[in-house]
Amino acid sequence: MAKVGILTFSDGREFVHRDLIEMLVGFESRIRARLLADGHEVVCGEEIVWTTELAKREAQRLAHVGCDATLFNYAVWAFPHFTAIASQFAPEPFLTFSNVNPGSPGLVAMLAAAGTLNQLGVNFERAWGDIEDEAVYAKVRRFCRATEVVHRLRGETYGLIGGRPMGMYTAVSNPDQVMRQFGVDIEHIDQWELVRRSKNVDPKRVRAGRKWLEQWGNVHYDHRQLTPEILERQIRTYYALRELVDEWHLDFCGVKGQPELTNHHCTTDVAEAFMNDPYDWDGEKAPVVCATEADTDGALTMEILKHLARTPVLFADVRHYNERLGFFDLVNSGEHATYFAARSFDPQDNMPHVHFYPASSFFPAGGASVQHLAAPGEATFARLTRKDGNYWMAILHGEFVRFAEDVNDALMRETTREWPHAFAQFDASPEEILSTYGSNHIHAVYGDYVDDIVAICRSLDVIPVVLGRTEPREILEPALLRTNVDPVLT
Repeated sequence: MAKVGILTFSDGREFVHRDLIEMLVGFESRIRARLLADGHEVVCGEEIVWTTELAKREAQRLAHVGCDATLFNYAVWAFPHFTAIASQFAPEPFLTFSNVNPGSPGLVAMLAAAGTLNQLGVNFERAWGDIEDEAVYAKVRRFCRATEVVHRLRGETYGLIGGRPMGMYTAVSNPDQVMRQFGVDIEHIDQWELVRRSKNVDPKRVRAGRKWLEQWGNVHYDHRQLTPEILERQIRTYYALRELVDEWHLDFCGVKGQPELTNHHCTTDVAEAFMNDPYDWDGEKAPVVCATEADTDGALTMEILKHLARTPVLFADVRHYNERLGFFDLVNSGEHATYFAARSFDPQDNMPHVHFYPASSFFPAGGASVQHLAAPGEATFARLTRKDGNYWMAILHGEFVRFAEDVNDALMRETTREWPHAFAQFDASPEEILSTYGSNHIHAVYGDYVDDIVAICRSLDVIPVVLGRTEPREILEPALLRTNVDPVLT
């Protein structure tokens, strides 16, 4: 949960401020109690802010004690320059909050402070109303969730194993910008490490892994592209990848794969799928985001979604739109976590629906493709991408769907049967998506997290673009980058 600081602001005239203290403390206490009840740690200012000296001192104190975010609280008229000063020292991100009290102009103070922060180019969120009102607190809760995600992201290390795959500009990111904007360091590691280390894995562990995969009865050997030996090579590669993650203290990673590994070693589908899963043949484990084709912006998107939903995250290609049935077939060569087969943290639920088919001829080194069809359910889809060097996030609400089994099979055969699939229907039209979307890759989690992702984007200076929700507008207008605005759609 988040560690939230609260600064309550007052009138700068001492004779006015004296009469307001009791009321201000009361409003602050209600906010504090609501946050505590939700599981957050709360640090209030030692004094109500009514001078410039207090604005600086109290803000510095919140930073000193390690708050993750700051809530600026307004219940009466407060001089806006106190907020301006506090914003230079208090921990970001900021939420301006006003109780709607007709007897005191707290709303006036919040709006004056908001205008001030906009003029200063300070990023912030707004909420107003009775803190006990669930609809009002939902905005505060979203802010706290966003704070938690941003705080967890900062200081992480992304392991970029390999380099740019097959000429994909969208898979490559600027390490300086990623550190500056997301607080994430990019560690470059050569793919040869996977090959070298895989040879040293204990054969007993490898055989045990193969037998665990075979026990479900869905490993389809063709003794050419997929043999027991090649499957064991994929398992060795998985262990090598886990070893790199542990040794280099990587929080998430991406593997180039093509063409070097897929031509001369094996496909990394098994490794990537089970890195993203909450288990493997050794038992339960924490999912570690692993993006295929070393897609850094894709991995960043997945890491954000993982921290938000606390589940594995889908990685797929936007492969095909089926106009007759109105869905997109999201297909990838084998990256999908097996979690999506039954939407379960238990392999007993998922693995009976997972098949290991021989890799296609595109991958001459061979290996198993981890095939299944995503379980139905409401879902949120997202993707970080850049335009003219500025980050924006495409966000879609929709659902995963399935049809009758024979129909599902026929539909998967229209693209690549042996790869994992997810049939997705979006709130946005295909015209909106295909004329706007900026990548061949897409990522998703179950549930509705659209508003949460919007809040996260604003905290990260990323423009949220909710497809299908707003009127068309040109994205990345410079004035929108650091202001409190609604999500936009190109």
